[in-house]
Amino acid sequence: MVDDAAAPRPPVSEPPRSRRIALLAVTAVVVLVLDLWSKAWAWEHLREGQIVTVMDGFFYFEFGFNTGSAFSFLREAEWGRALFIVVTLVALGYMARLAATLPTRWPSAYVAIALVSGGALGNLHDRIFRQMDVRGEMRHGVVDFIKVFYWPDKPWPTFNVADVALVVGVGLLFIFLTRHGETIDASKQAAVATPAPAPEA
Repeated sequence: MVDDAAAPRPPVSEPPRSRRIALLAVTAVVVLVLDLWSKAWAWEHLREGQIVTVMDGFFYFEFGFNTGSAFSFLREAEWGRALFIVVTLVALGYMARLAATLPTRWPSAYVAIALVSGGALGNLHDRIFRQMDVRGEMRHGVVDFIKVFYWPDKPWPTFNVADVALVVGVGLLFIFLTRHGETIDASKQAAVATPAPAPEA
């Protein structure tokens, strides 16, 4: 009689990559649509200086136009826009590589990639297409409109939905790689060490 507990367990089959890519695509599209819609709303309703109070003393909708990156980094540099576009395209390429190579057993990885990709595409759209007169000069920039006070009279730099998706996505991806990075590396090494089957005679 064979002890079931001692018997080797068959390998767990992973979901097909197409299913994970579908999850990634749907999530990224939802993020992108929500981001572009909310920016269009802010552009139409807040650009003239209107402020919407969501939670008094803490949470407001207030228009901002960022010609730099996070925290207005390189806002005045003329070459900053081109740099941010290139960095975004490189990041999107890296996200595509992760989607094509990561194991499919963990859906959280693909949700994280989708959040980063959707947020990056949302801000990339603004850097390419959105223009506004800034001190008499037409400048490209990103619409920000979410203003949160982390302390009385101390607001966090204004941000948007894409920024939220990017932060959450990077955080999830970091947690995922921290928890499963060694397992993924071991799987890759095992795949490399496994010899290819000999061709039939």
